[in-house]
Amino acid sequence: MSFSAFFRQTGVSMDDVEVGAMLSRRTLFLLFGAILAMTSSAGRADAQKQILAKPTMPTRFTVTEEGTAGKPDIVLLPGLTSSRRVWAAEAARLAPSYQLHLVQINGFAGQPAGVNATSEKLLSAIVEELHGYIASRKIRPVVIGHSLGGLLTLMLARRYPGDLSKMVIVDALPFYGLMFGPQATVESVRPTATAMRNGAMAQTSAQRAVSAKQTADFLVLNAKGRELVAADSFSSDPGVFARMMYEDLQTDLRPELATIKMSALALYAFDPTLTFPNGVKPTREMADSITSAAYETMPNAELVRVDYSRHFIMFDQPGRLHNLIREFVSRPNGGGPVP
Repeated sequence: MSFSAFFRQTGVSMDDVEVGAMLSRRTLFLLFGAILAMTSSAGRADAQKQILAKPTMPTRFTVTEEGTAGKPDIVLLPGLTSSRRVWAAEAARLAPSYQLHLVQINGFAGQPAGVNATSEKLLSAIVEELHGYIASRKIRPVVIGHSLGGLLTLMLARRYPGDLSKMVIVDALPFYGLMFGPQATVESVRPTATAMRNGAMAQTSAQRAVSAKQTADFLVLNAKGRELVAADSFSSDPGVFARMMYEDLQTDLRPELATIKMSALALYAFDPTLTFPNGVKPTREMADSITSAAYETMPNAELVRVDYSRHFIMFDQPGRLHNLIREFVSRPNGGGPVP
């Protein structure tokens, strides 16, 4: 099923929302999918230990620990429908120097949904359990989040600033509704967000398979990465995906970014080979403008564009990603145990 057919099925008229002239109906859904991140394949090696923090045992996600005990801590958060494997290559590079905590949200990439299957306000609930996990471990980590994981990182930093030493945001915006146009608001996006949620929940298995492949082809340049993206997208719980996508579109953190004082690195992708389905080619200036406007009130955010990459920088530019993370994390005031 094409994305234009998806919109016809859900009854969404893109004329009902103010969309930038550069975006066609099909383009908007693809671009929104790219920003939201459908990634990777499920699971880690059987030998890895799944950690349930005590006494606050997470019910919204699981965590595996890797790396070197006693070293500074890093928490890695994947995006919408992603397994923790999206961070596999980067985790292997960081492991000798850091204690790693790799999160996977329940309901994504084949992991049982559990309480996420019926709960409302999922993003807020996940942030609370992340706080509980960090507090119970008595750590003050660097938190690195991709896409939806980046939004969760910002929410955690706003609500519990003492939990993080610094953060890295990988191709995420504080308000995804900006992809509907620079004047978009939570209210103006709500009708389309509702229709997208309901349409996603109504898709058949065959329709989800086609959508997963189309989205993966748009999200990633790397061939193996595309396979992982499509596999995790298809194996995710449709209800959890749909409701979390809706919450994502209905969360605007821009008014509160000025309160987040810690050091932050925000990476964003640009691919000069990309052409939207309507024939428009994005420019570096367009990518710079969207990102700088989104983060303009966040005082200590350093914005870095990563060229020749689509949404999954960890697949398309893994070396560049690692060098940027390593340099930023190793600066003074990095993560470490709570005194």
